[in-house]
Formats: sequence, structure tokens, C-alpha cells
Amino acid sequence: MSDSLHELWLRGIAFNTAAPAELLIRLLDEAAGEAGPLMCEGRDLPGAVIEAALRHPATRIRRALAGNLHVDPARLAPLASDPSGLVRAQLAGGTRHQPRWVRPLPTDILVTFLTALDGGQDGRLTAQDIAGELWSSRQVPPSFPRDVADHDHPALRLYAAHQWQSLTAAQRTALLDDPDPDVREAAHRGNRWLDPKVVEAALPSLSERARWFVLGTCALSPAVIEQCFSDDEVHPLARNRHTPADALTRLARHPETEIRRLVAARPDLSPTAAAQLRQDPDEDVRLRARLKPCIRTWAEFETVDMMLGHGRDCTCPIITQSAEPLPDWYATCAASEEPVLRRVAASWPDLPAQLVAALALDDDEEVRIRLACHHPLAPPHLVLDVFVTRPAHRPHLLTLPALPRTHLTHLIEHPDPQVRALAAADPALPHPPLQDCDPAVRQAAAANPGLTPQILEALLTNPRTAQGAAANPSLSVARMHALLNDCLHPTTPRVREGT
Repeated sequence: MSDSLHELWLRGIAFNTAAPAELLIRLLDEAAGEAGPLMCEGRDLPGAVIEAALRHPATRIRRALAGNLHVDPARLAPLASDPSGLVRAQLAGGTRHQPRWVRPLPTDILVTFLTALDGGQDGRLTAQDIAGELWSSRQVPPSFPRDVADHDHPALRLYAAHQWQSLTAAQRTALLDDPDPDVREAAHRGNRWLDPKVVEAALPSLSERARWFVLGTCALSPAVIEQCFSDDEVHPLARNRHTPADALTRLARHPETEIRRLVAARPDLSPTAAAQLRQDPDEDVRLRARLKPCIRTWAEFETVDMMLGHGRDCTCPIITQSAEPLPDWYATCAASEEPVLRRVAASWPDLPAQLVAALALDDDEEVRIRLACHHPLAPPHLVLDVFVTRPAHRPHLLTLPALPRTHLTHLIEHPDPQVRALAAADPALPHPPLQDCDPAVRQAAAANPGLTPQILEALLTNPRTAQGAAANPSLSVARMHALLNDCLHPTTPRVREGT
């Protein structure tokens, strides 16, 4: 049998949902080539396979497992202290597939990374290198600084001190008197940025980038604010939560439209200024000002702000905020006349079922799209409709259990091959499209569990369908083992090109 068929069989079996653990463990053999790493990275795995991969001597197997999006991250905790820094870095950096929603790593794994003294026995990376991967991975929950502000390990308290404005007042007070000198120094340094006089004195020595950050996040003196207006450097002030009311009133009258947009929905904007902005010549400013009565807290403001400016095909990451609005606020948004607020409600995964049912019928298409992409109770017919009509969302929708996998016969002749591929896997399909012009559709059809053993045998010998046939869950376990035997322990010499 040709090497090409062997590779296709290996890849197919690696993703066969009916393959038992003892068979999948055989794919961890070096002779299985790339099938083992692909399996460890790309699918959910039985517990026995996870344990075998965690203990596997090959770094590439453990590294692939570290990037798995489907396995409960708590099962991967041993990889946080793996002998190889490359494995640790993969776990810290997350999956390479860039999903829209990233599960946060458990606290014990984060603690292991942030208290590590080295980057692994192989010396390929430092602990700082690995921590850098962690910060850019979106796997650290926003609540983590508050969770570790009183941790026994000073490295964790030092991390919390560097996230000063994320902490509660009680946590700040405790860190200012921390027994560790480095933690105390970091705490006092963070606290100084909330002192307007200290900020004013420090500004002249800061780089342009640091100055922009400080003006947008720190407490500012009246003199600094006046200087910002004189220099027309007010953009950071419009975002700064410490900007006083009188300055916000002036920003609401600023000639630059973007500045007025930034302040129009702020919860601390005066009712008078908001009323003026509801008459603004810019439509977006008017919209934000109309939303202002519904925005009373910074958590509500952040939630609405993340929604504004995004269209139907937005695939921005789905992130968790440091503070969530109250459930009653989301219910109010669901009943609002403003589509933006209903989109906000549709994006909240804990919205009650009766409100989900109402939003599934919403006149605003973006409300329905966001419901399908974000809510676990979204009606399957809605999820399917968004899959068919909005291609940008398909990679994410394919990960959702609500996406229908049956009763798709009406889509088998759809002009879009991605839609046909979904329909081709429907087990109730009378005639899977094995001759479709698109390879992905053919593979999906070959993996259709409704196919007979006789048809499967023919498909296994055809390179156009062999991988899909090997992934077919109706393939017997005995036949899977036989295919692996042929791939891993061939009984006849292989004829290679040039020999």
C-alpha cells in the first residue's frame, strides 16, 4: 500500500470519534508521523490518551497536547512544569488556532507559571519568556490580580501590585504595608499614580507613549488638564475615568467628533451635557448619547462600548470583563428599543431562556447573529441560519453544540462548499455526495456514518476519500487496528520514488 494512503488512514483514525483509547494511544508512536501531534492538538481525548500524552517522552507530543483547545485545561496542569520550556510556553501561549472564545487557565496553572524559577530543564526559554507568552494569550482572567492580591507567594502579590487600578481599596491598603519590600515598592509606585501632584511632577520626564498612557488612566491635577486643553491633547482625557465633571462638559462641546463620541455614553457625564449630545450633528454621537440613561456604571459602559462600532461579521475575541453588569441590567437591555442594547443582551451567555426566545425573533439581524454566536440556548435553527448566511462566523459556530448536524438534506446542493460539507456529514442523508467537486465535501461524505462497510472499503483505497473513510465512526475497531497495523508495521517493503 502506498505511503500516501497510509498517511491518510493515520490522519483519519486520529479524528475518528469511535476510536477507543487503546487504539488512539498507538498513534503516539513515532512511526505514526504527524498523526499523533495532530490528534493531541486537534480533538477531545479520552482520559487514558491524555495521561499517555502527558507522560510521553517525545516533546512534540506533549507540546501538541499543551495547545489543545478541547481538553479541560485542568487536565493539562502537569505541562506547566514540564521539563521542556517549549511545552510550557505552548501551554502559556494557548492554541495556535486563535478561537474567538478562550478558556481561562485554572489558577493553579497560572500560579505555577508566575512563580517558576526557570524556564525548563532544556534551557530553551526563560521563565520570563514563558510569562510573556501568558500575557498575550488571553488565558488570564481579568479577576486574577484580585484573586492573588493576598497570596502567600510574594511573586503573586507583586503581580497584583502592578495591576494597581484593578484592585479593591482594601487590597491596596494591605499591599502598601506588605512584608515583602519589592511588593511594598510596587504598591507605593502604583499608588503614586493616583496622586495628581505626583503625576504632574512626573509627566515632563515621560516618553510620549508613557505620557499618553498616564493621561488616559491616572488622576490628573487641574493644571495638567488645562495644559491638555491648551495643547489640544484631550483624547486621553475623554477615556480617563478620573477626568472631572467640568472637563467632561468641555469635552462634550469639543469640535472633534471623535472626542464627543468618546464621552457621550460615559456614566459620569452630566444629564445636561448628554441632552446636548442627543442633538449632535453626528449620528454616532447622538446614538451614544441616547444610550446614556441606560448606562449607570463603568461595567455597563465597558459592555456597551465593546459593542459599538462592530458589524454583522465582527469576529473579535469574546472576552470576559473585569466586572460584569448585574443580570437585571441585561434584562432591561433585552427589552430596549435600541438595537445596540438588545445586541448587548444577546451577547450575554446567562440571559434567561424566555428572553433568548424573544431575541431569536428580533427584527435586527445583528441581534440574532450575536445570540447564535454567544448564547448556549440559541435555537438550533437560528445557529444554522447564521452558519449558512454569514460565512465569517462559521469557524466559531462549528465549535458549538447547538449547530445542527442532522436534517440537513435541503442543503446538500447549496452553492457554498462549506455548507455542503456540513450537510454531507448528516447520517440521515440517503446518498452522501462522494463525488462532489470539493475535497472537504468528499471527506465529510466519506466520514458519514450511514455508509455501508462495503462502500467504506472501496473509499479506503481511494486517495480522494481515504482520510474521511478512516475517520468514519461506523468503521469497526478491528478494521481500525488492521489499518494501523498496515501503517505502523507493514509486512511488505514500500516502493519509494527513485529506488
